[in-house]
This record gives sequence, C-alpha cells and structure tokens, in this order.
Amino acid sequence: MRQRNVDADSVGFLAAPAVSYMLLAFAAPMAWLCASSLLVNGEFGLANYRQYLGDPYYLGVIRNSLLIGISTTLITLLLAYPAAFAMAKCPVWAQSLILALVFVPLTVGVIVKTFGWTIVLRSNGVVNVVLLNLGLIDSPLRLLFTPTALIAGMSNVFLPYMLLPIYSVVRMIDRRYLDAAASLGAGPVYRFFHVLVPLSLPGVIAGVSLVFSLSIAAYVTPLMLVGDRFGTMSVTIARGFLYVGNPALGATMAVILLIITATIVMLSGRVARGRARS
Repeated sequence: MRQRNVDADSVGFLAAPAVSYMLLAFAAPMAWLCASSLLVNGEFGLANYRQYLGDPYYLGVIRNSLLIGISTTLITLLLAYPAAFAMAKCPVWAQSLILALVFVPLTVGVIVKTFGWTIVLRSNGVVNVVLLNLGLIDSPLRLLFTPTALIAGMSNVFLPYMLLPIYSVVRMIDRRYLDAAASLGAGPVYRFFHVLVPLSLPGVIAGVSLVFSLSIAAYVTPLMLVGDRFGTMSVTIARGFLYVGNPALGATMAVILLIITATIVMLSGRVARGRARS
C-alpha cells in the first residue's frame, strides 16, 4: 500500500510542471478574458452580452461563423469519409505514401496555403483562365472575397483534420464483422449503414468536433479570402482588441466563441462515450 502511495506521489510530482504551465498559459488568460467580458464601468454584470447579443450586426457575425463552420465540416466530411475507406483498402506502401501526402500540407503554414488560394481564385487566376479558355465565360468571375472562396479555402486547410481521425478508426475495423453480416443475408447497403457507419462513428465524431472547432475560430483564412466585409467572430475579436480599442467587444465575443466550441467538444465526447457503452 505504501509503495502505491509513493508511486502516486511520484506521478503527481511529474505532472506538476505540465499542470502549472496549463494554469499559467491557459487557465489564467481564460479567467482574465471572462472577467473582462463581465466588467462594465468597474462593476461586474451581463451588460456586454445583452448589448452585443441584442445587436443584429453581431448576431449576424455569430451566424456567419456558424454557417462557415457547419459548411466546412460537412464538405470535409463528405470528402474525407470515402477517402478514408479507400486508404484503408490500399496496400501498406500506398497507405504510407498517401499519409505522407496528407501530412505534407500540415507542414506548410496556413498563410502560405491561403495565399495559394488567392492566386487560384483571383481574376487572372487558374480558375478564371481555364473557364475563359474553354469558352464557358466571357469575362472573369468574381471568386475572391466571397463566402464561396472562404468555404473552399477552409475545406482545403482543414481536410486533413477530418481525414486522419476517420482513417485511424476505419483501418482498425475487423472485416469479419462484414463477413458475418453477409453470411446472415445482409446486402451491401445494409452492411454499410448498419455495420460500417456505426463502427466508424468514433472517427467521424472526432473529426467533426476538431474541424468545426478549428474552422469557427479561424482568423487568417477568413481575413485573406473574404476580408472584413463578411464578419466572423475571430475577425471581430481581433478588431475589438487591436483596431477599434474596444476590449469589451473582443472579450465578450471571445467568450461566446469559447462557449460554442466547448459545447461542441463536450457534446461530441458525450456522444462518443454513449456509442462506446452501446
């Protein structure tokens, strides 16, 4: 019993630096941010939240961020889900090659990838040049600085974060489940929806939670692909702290963003635990 207590104390001592770092680098700034959002004229209250949540403009900013997050999550899910199954069926050498190709974009900064999209979508970019040469359009289309460009760029940037969790789960699925279902008379469609989808759901939940949280809080990509005319929560937060000198706006919007992302993460964890128990 004493040996167990000593081991537990040792583990706690080893975890102390990491815990201290998290408290100083994460918990303390979050506490200061929450306090700033509640501070109005030297008194604590909810006036900031009533002001900004009652303003149609800021409600539109929240709606824009949610729409971008949902759209990006759905597009990456539709692209990554079949790709994960295709990767899982490839030979080992092909899987290694594809994983290397997936990881390479992660080594490039978000600014570089987003700037690449500005080159592709501008008036003399690749898309407009191809469409003009094919005779499909008479004049260049306005693609850059539109919500469509933002969704396309965000989907490209965050696709690996959806693909990798799903692939890591799919490759561990035992094929004998499918063989057993087939031997009992289940057709391909039935096996897909009643065997493969439930077994791959933990990876889907992880990918959806990760991509939605990252996309709704993205700052560089929205700023470069759509600018200030399409308000998002991250751009509004930066504007409040850096440009208009309104820390209350930045802190309040940051706490709202934190609540949204924390809710999604907690719900995803709860769904995942429920699936694991079932």
